[in-house]
Amino acid sequence: MFLGPLMLDIAGTTLTETDRVQLSHPLVGGVILFARNYESPAQLSELTASIHALRSPPLLIAVDQEGGRVQRFRDGFTRLPPMRTLGEIQDRNPDLSLHLARQIGYVLAAELKACGVDVSFTPVLDLDCEQSSVIGDRAFYREPQVVAELAHALMSGLQSVGMVAVGKHFPGHGAIQADTHVETAIDSRNYTDIEKKDLTPFRRMIDTGLSGIMAAHVIYPAIDPNPAGFSSKWLQDILRNELGFRGCIFSDDLCMQAARNYGSITHRAEQALQAGCNMVLICNDPDSADELLTSLQWEFSAVDTARLEHMRGQQTVHSMAQLHEMERFIRATEEISRISLANISVSV
Repeated sequence: MFLGPLMLDIAGTTLTETDRVQLSHPLVGGVILFARNYESPAQLSELTASIHALRSPPLLIAVDQEGGRVQRFRDGFTRLPPMRTLGEIQDRNPDLSLHLARQIGYVLAAELKACGVDVSFTPVLDLDCEQSSVIGDRAFYREPQVVAELAHALMSGLQSVGMVAVGKHFPGHGAIQADTHVETAIDSRNYTDIEKKDLTPFRRMIDTGLSGIMAAHVIYPAIDPNPAGFSSKWLQDILRNELGFRGCIFSDDLCMQAARNYGSITHRAEQALQAGCNMVLICNDPDSADELLTSLQWEFSAVDTARLEHMRGQQTVHSMAQLHEMERFIRATEEISRISLANISVSV
């Protein structure tokens, strides 16, 4: 059996029989977890083990564990700062900011891997343009070169424990106020402006080994009338051909309001897959998930399968308890805990 192109969510902290039936469907290839799926590291480890045991090859398990306000697992996990904190530190001490970015990437990945989670949808590569309410302090910095440097450092930390990185939201979500979760988002800039600024972190990260990219539900009408995640112009012509990306492309959640204007859930999934996504996300809408599992017709290629398998990264041999006894982990968490915008007391 291959990994299918759909990533679904589940309702609770354990698998129900309905979950097991859905996740065993050949169209499914992954599960995304939310805060409602988490109680403790032990519970999470049991949940991920039960998900992985359902299929062979095992389903890909993902989460949004960026830090700051987007950290799904909190109690029992290290509290990670918003990425803007690293940009603030960069203004004072660039070397320190890069060091801390690597430490955050390491801790983020080590804890998730210890609990059986394969990948986090991070880092955010959007620019901090002080425009977007939904991005805001999730972005590293306002300057694209600094974003690229900090994101690469964080990716190095992820990779040090076998986790790959997923950059988002291609080609850039930071320049508009609209929140695609609840409204249509339009960025009216021309391609030259977007290429000079927003595409720079994506290009730099691709050149240094970025494995995954999540596309935005933003419309850039000067380039294509469709949102980027439904656009072959963005995903094939620009991302694949111009930027040379060979990794895995994820859609953003197809149940967001900004995507609902594009027909039924089946039509949305087909459009995203045809545009170039390798995996599409269906979250917080079990009826849409059921509909899609009965109606979507899609033949997955060997290339798609290989791209998804690569997102699994490497398995870890450490439990959470063992991790907490490791000197590297202890030092990293101590350094992270001392991060403060007003009082930077960490020394490299």
